[in-house]
Amino acid sequence: MSNPTEQYWVKKAEKQFLGKRIIGTRYLTEEEMNDLGWTQKCVVLHLDDGNIIFPSVDDEGNDAGALFTNNKECDTFPVIRS
Repeated sequence: MSNPTEQYWVKKAEKQFLGKRIIGTRYLTEEEMNDLGWTQKCVVLHLDDGNIIFPSVDDEGNDAGALFTNNKECDTFPVIRS
């Protein structure tokens, strides 16, 4: 990993996510979706330190995003149109 931008963000991600446990999952509520100005809901992961993680279609936060995994039994958690 020689890209300085990538190195910066990997260090940020490590600080925020490494060693944390997922203690809850759900989809955005209607209210949260509306507060974000989004037209669809995405999966939300609750971490043991009180933080939550949820995907967006882009880094500007324009709408909810799908969450992909490498699990063949469930490789995608889709967005849900409200």
